[in-house]
Amino acid sequence: MSHPLLNPSQFRSRAEAALNNTQQRLALQRATSLALSKREAIKRTYPEWPKLREQAREIKRASLANLPELLCQFEREVASNGGQVHWAEHAADAREIVARIAAEHRISLIVKAKSMASEEIELRPDLISRGIEVVETDLGEYIIQLAGEIPSHLTAPCLHKTRQEIGRLFSQKLGIPYSEDPVELSLTARRVLREKFINAGMGISGANFAIASRGAICLVENEGNIRLCTSGPDVLVSIVGIEKVIPSLDDMATFLKLLAPSATGQRASAYVSLIGGVRRLREADGPREWHVILLDNGRWRLYAHDHLREALMCIKCGACLNVCPIYQKIGGHAYGSVYPGPIGAVLTPLLSGLEQSRCLPFASTLCGACAEICPVGINIHHLLLHLRSMIVAAGGAPILERVAMAAFSSFQLANLYAVSTRCVRLGQQLVSRRIRDRFLRSWTADREWPGFAEKSFNQMWPMLEGQKKDYFP
Repeated sequence: MSHPLLNPSQFRSRAEAALNNTQQRLALQRATSLALSKREAIKRTYPEWPKLREQAREIKRASLANLPELLCQFEREVASNGGQVHWAEHAADAREIVARIAAEHRISLIVKAKSMASEEIELRPDLISRGIEVVETDLGEYIIQLAGEIPSHLTAPCLHKTRQEIGRLFSQKLGIPYSEDPVELSLTARRVLREKFINAGMGISGANFAIASRGAICLVENEGNIRLCTSGPDVLVSIVGIEKVIPSLDDMATFLKLLAPSATGQRASAYVSLIGGVRRLREADGPREWHVILLDNGRWRLYAHDHLREALMCIKCGACLNVCPIYQKIGGHAYGSVYPGPIGAVLTPLLSGLEQSRCLPFASTLCGACAEICPVGINIHHLLLHLRSMIVAAGGAPILERVAMAAFSSFQLANLYAVSTRCVRLGQQLVSRRIRDRFLRSWTADREWPGFAEKSFNQMWPMLEGQKKDYFP
């Protein structure tokens, strides 16, 4: 059963509720402003940033163009390294594969690294429903698990929470005295999670990149929990979206220069791990079994769409969320998806279906800030416009909006446009302020009622006969 927050069709009501949550809005403002300022500070030290960005975009473009071949190469190399590759067409398929592996090894405790793909397929609640204890080990994800929520950001899952809220949560769930000191709260989580790492029989991870030529996955982090998840348990399962594959380690190096600055405003993440097979002879740690699940779940359908395939270039850095004026006000939960923000407004309808997510492509000002900040230059606002056109073409626009747009399109007839502007001008003069304030209160409460100029441009144009050469040389 899906989490109650996973419902994009409730976007409007949840967005309204988020706008009225002053505490959350302040937390979002502080967090996104800090992330953006740190990113800009690091970016100024990278004179080669535009070149790196273009290089990364080209690598992603070429990788998508050769995606079937790269995936087959990756599968062969993983097998040669002692791993096993499983193909999952749907979320349910991926969940069943993980559950089967856990059953075969009689796993009762799983430690899980941060993975948006596993959030997408709702893996943790499914395994828990089968009687398996699953513990998130990323601090932000652990907080979200304790709160019974879903992540509100791609890289900072509990971005929307204040330290006071986290302190109360830890006190309630872990039975400790209330504290809002970040160091003390982190040490508490470390103490609890350390025991889980020691006793876990399986680790679950995602992947930032899948290296086709090496049959390896790359994982970046700052806390060290991924290292423990992937090196301690005897069984490791890595869930990898098919779009994550890139050709080589050299290509990975390009992305690493862009990912940390874009995601957290760091020059580099504290840990960069390459998982390239099972534990070898005389090695002290590492999994004895490594399973890689290559996840489709709508990606091949998106891949086949020439106009929208570009969305698969996303490296999940979260920069577009930080800069988006909509996300800054409402946070991630309003989107009803594990992929919020501008890129989520593209991915969610394409992966989950337009019918339930039709509101999301309209949750944008189309300012283009998301495309400008994207480290691989995805034209997110163009993709949103294309999705809007698909929704309208399918009859998804409200009837009044369709009528209004049809009327507006008729204004290309000059005479009809001239008559309509005269009628509007007359109508504005006839409508009193009292009537406007009563029926248009939501507009006039924060705005001045727009007035018309005394003369329209068409009326002034004949009077400018002698001056036109000055205006239009």
